[in-house]
Amino acid sequence: MIDKQKRKRIFYVPGMISLIFIPLFCLVHFYKTDVFKVYRLINVGLPAPDNNIFEELHIGNLRKYKIFNYNSNEFEEGKKLDKLRFSLRKLKNENDTINGVKIHLGKKMTYGVYVQVLNIFADEGIEIYIPHKDDFWVFMKPKRKPDASIKPLKVFSCGYVAANKDLWAQEAQEAERKYVLSLYRNNWIIFLGYFGLVILNLFALVKFNKNR
Repeated sequence: MIDKQKRKRIFYVPGMISLIFIPLFCLVHFYKTDVFKVYRLINVGLPAPDNNIFEELHIGNLRKYKIFNYNSNEFEEGKKLDKLRFSLRKLKNENDTINGVKIHLGKKMTYGVYVQVLNIFADEGIEIYIPHKDDFWVFMKPKRKPDASIKPLKVFSCGYVAANKDLWAQEAQEAERKYVLSLYRNNWIIFLGYFGLVILNLFALVKFNKNR
């Protein structure tokens, strides 16, 4: 038992786990969960308060709706959010004009779930989603049959937009790079202190093993 305890002490310095492994584990976790991702904005179109489009078009009876209820945070509702994504993707791929999706937002639902729902709409390319009170109503519109008498429109891109598209993309990348650099510059003392503690810990480990 004494030999085993001595061997354990030789390969461990107090504080090694908290100074080296825990911060590295946190960094890996942060990168995997997109903690450092820069969020900007989401374009959302909402009807005017006096707009009665829901009642005029009888949206509630327009389709056979599959209902999703959300009444918690985005972590507890993660599985149901995945099911919502799958249902919307299937609805769009099949261009289902018989069924639809109704999303009910409960009183205990967090703002994060609301944002996740909007993200799913954007990711899946959902064009029609009607907010009404505490619900979102999603359905597909029928595709128009091709008419030979209607000539296809020729679309022209604005010369200014086309000429500056690459420039704007470069400016966006440069802005993101400057943002990341500013984080390192503003918190350089934290990184310096961390690496200093790691180096001291390694020296202590080597010295400790030599003495043993």
